[in-house]
Amino acid sequence: MPNVTILVVDDEATQHQILAGYLKKKGFQIIQAANGEEALQQVKNNPIDLILSDMRMPDVDGMALLSGVKELNPEISVVVMTAFSRIEDAVASMKAGAEDYLQKPVDLDELDLIIKRILERRRLISENKELKESLAAKSQFSQLITASAGMEEVLSMAMRASQSRASVLIRGESGTGKEMLARAIHLASPRRESPFIAVNMAALSDNLVESELFGHEKGAFTGAQQQKKGRFELANTGTLFIDEVAEIPATTQVKLLRILQERQYERVGGTHTLSTDVRVIAATHQDLEVMIKTKTFREDLFYRLNVICIFIPPLRDRREDIPILIDHFIRRYSEEEDKPVSGVSRESMDLLMKYNYPGNVRELENAIQRSVVMTRNELLSTDDLPQQIQGRSRKTSESLSGSLTKQVAQLELRLIQEALQNSNDNQSEAARSLGISERHLRYKLKKYNIK
Repeated sequence: MPNVTILVVDDEATQHQILAGYLKKKGFQIIQAANGEEALQQVKNNPIDLILSDMRMPDVDGMALLSGVKELNPEISVVVMTAFSRIEDAVASMKAGAEDYLQKPVDLDELDLIIKRILERRRLISENKELKESLAAKSQFSQLITASAGMEEVLSMAMRASQSRASVLIRGESGTGKEMLARAIHLASPRRESPFIAVNMAALSDNLVESELFGHEKGAFTGAQQQKKGRFELANTGTLFIDEVAEIPATTQVKLLRILQERQYERVGGTHTLSTDVRVIAATHQDLEVMIKTKTFREDLFYRLNVICIFIPPLRDRREDIPILIDHFIRRYSEEEDKPVSGVSRESMDLLMKYNYPGNVRELENAIQRSVVMTRNELLSTDDLPQQIQGRSRKTSESLSGSLTKQVAQLELRLIQEALQNSNDNQSEAARSLGISERHLRYKLKKYNIK
């Protein structure tokens, strides 16, 4: 068992040499200590899984060692060894947090059983923790509604990314739900108990960006009347979501790159270097590769942010999501507005399905909210829908209809011309080959102005 480290502590050299030799043969990593003080130092300097300690030792005895170990790392299992005449010491140690005890001289078979039981218990605790984390992650992502294979893959990538501290770049058009996905990644991560801080770069003027991200000292610039913490400081141990990251000015990009590389920064106007433990999730709808070519976005910063890239497809490319999103928004806003709206009419659903949603999910949500507010019926009608959905969908339908009519006419004209050519302009023969009457053919010749 190469991944399990056992610390053997006994002031009797022969005793701990025997135990250490036996456990090494079993495949364990072994560290030895001759007394409690030395053992505590080993615990400070090494990752220890299990301690086998004698109770009676000079200076720092077994009880003092147990207390010190639990303060340093309560996850370390401790098994005490005691003579039969001092069995009350073993009972006291169990009450103080020892995992088990062994009587001296140590029965090696009993030692094997105790170690096996402790390691099995640790394995079950670890698996249970992983299961809880996995279920928590799935619970967060299950709230993001989808029926499309493309979005399922997005959620799968996000769930895997949530367990890492690597930077994530979420790409996609405006309104696709980039911040919602970022928040789900945070809530499914080991950082879920720490802050989730969001900042939109497009909403800040260039001279405020650095102050918002890194904070400033009192007197750093005109109007800086007191010290201010930046978003990186507020998000420490948690997640910082930088929306519209492409809008960051070139001078600030250098400082952002440094904090991603070294996890250190200074407040504006300050000289004291601060450290931060922040997981960065960035988002943009812009083409960063084009911006790199035009020298408006740093290539090295791009690669720092783009460790894990997740692209959210636009709503028009996942139309199977439209009906379930409509149902979700109707339930939310009918409850919020206290109106008995239960669904949409067939005609309304047809228009909603045909619309292209340049504003994506956000536009669909706004459309349903507006319709729920305006309707007087249990089913949303076409008249309840926003004008752009009614108008554009009808124009699209009319355009498709006109295009189809034109194509049919062109095909019909070509077939008539070919039939006349093959029959040397004999209309009776041409009509027979087309499967129509001669009178019908004359009508078509007049319609298409064929001489």
